[in-house]
Order: sequence, then C-alpha cells, then structure tokens
Amino acid sequence: MIFESFFILAAIFVASGIKILYEYERGVVFTLGKYTSTKEPGLKFIIPIIQNMKKIDMRVKAVDVPSQDAMTQDNVSARVNAVIYYKVVDSSKAIIAVEEYMYAMSQLAQTTMRNVIGEVPLDDLLSKREAVSKKILTIVDKESDPWGIKVINVELKDVTLPEEMKRVMAKQAEAEREKRAVIIKADGEVKASKDMATAAKTLAGAPGALHLRTLQSINDLSSDQSNTIIFAVPLEVLKAFEGFKKK
Repeated sequence: MIFESFFILAAIFVASGIKILYEYERGVVFTLGKYTSTKEPGLKFIIPIIQNMKKIDMRVKAVDVPSQDAMTQDNVSARVNAVIYYKVVDSSKAIIAVEEYMYAMSQLAQTTMRNVIGEVPLDDLLSKREAVSKKILTIVDKESDPWGIKVINVELKDVTLPEEMKRVMAKQAEAEREKRAVIIKADGEVKASKDMATAAKTLAGAPGALHLRTLQSINDLSSDQSNTIIFAVPLEVLKAFEGFKKK
C-alpha cells in the first residue's frame, strides 16, 4: 500500500515537471530563483519545486497605441493614434530586464509618440507621416533593445484635428485653389494675347490673307442654318466706291 502511494506520488511529481513548448515559444528556466537556461521548442522536463519555467511568445505582436492628445511644434492640438509591430528576440531579457514587457512597450510607444509630435509642425505631421513614424520607430527600438525586443514597424493610423482648425484649413485650401485659378487664367490670357498679336502681324504682312480668313470664317458659320450672318465689307471696298463717286 505504501509502495503504491509512493509510486503515485512519484508519477505526479514527474508529470508536473513535463512541459511542452510550441515552435513559436521559448522557455526561460529559473533554478531556485536564478536564471539557468532557455529551453527550445519541444518536450521538456524541469525539476518541480526547484525549477520554474516562464513561456515567452516569440511571434510578431501588433499593439494598438491608444489615441494621444499632443501639441505640435507650432502649438496646434492634435489627437493621434498608431500601431506598433515588434517581437521578442531575447526571451531571457524580456523576462529579467523588464516587468510585463507588453505593458512597458505600450507605455514607451505612447510617450515617444507625444514627444516626437511635439518636435514637428502640423504640416509635416500631416504630409510626412512616414518620416514621423520612422523617427518614433528609431527611438522606441533603441529604448527597448535592453529588454530583448526588436521593433519592426510603426504606423500612424489617424490624425484628428479640432473642428476650428479643420475650418481654418478648409478656408486656406479654398483660398489657395482660387489663387492658382487666377494665376492660370492670367497666364492663359497673356499667352492668348501674344498669339493674337502674332496672328495679326502675319495677316497684315500677307496680301489678301485677311480676306481669305474672312471667307473661311463665313464658311464655318454657314454650316449652321440657324445662324444669321452679318457680312462686314472691308474698308478697301468702301474706299474703292468712294473713288468711283469722285470720278
């Protein structure tokens, strides 16, 4: 009876020390509270009571950085959120060097995002998101390196501005469009006037060219029968009649 009880207790003792690590996991082993080794994927055994193992997920993690109210360099309030992609590259550091590395990464990303946004003007924040994201990535990756974590990417998802600023920007954009339209129209008129002056010089320098142009215009108008054509007699013809009367 005693032997059977001992056998059952021994089986339970051994079974409690058997651990299975999946391909994407690593096991950080502590012996009497001291780090001793890192286990690779597979069937592993640790000594119960004496040893303890912490499992670490080595896959890439996508963490949504909550929306943050930040002030840009030109004192414009903006609400920004982002997503950060990272993975653990050193499982022992992720356990030993920092408490709750996932929470620590979220907090680090939030504070870094606010600081970086405070260093750039609003125009750069809106038009150069990739550069701002890259700067955040560089800082977060450097700060999290002692934790055994590699930051893969940072993306700014959305930038929300106050309603007053949206209205101001809309008016500014409308004024800019009107300005471009006026400039384009003025350039067109200048070009048209130059072309007309060139055409007038060409017609004036070629005998009979003006009459041919007039006949061509009449021919174009005559294709539509609903048009009423008033033919303007050239001054040369009137002068010829004036000379005939004098005779």
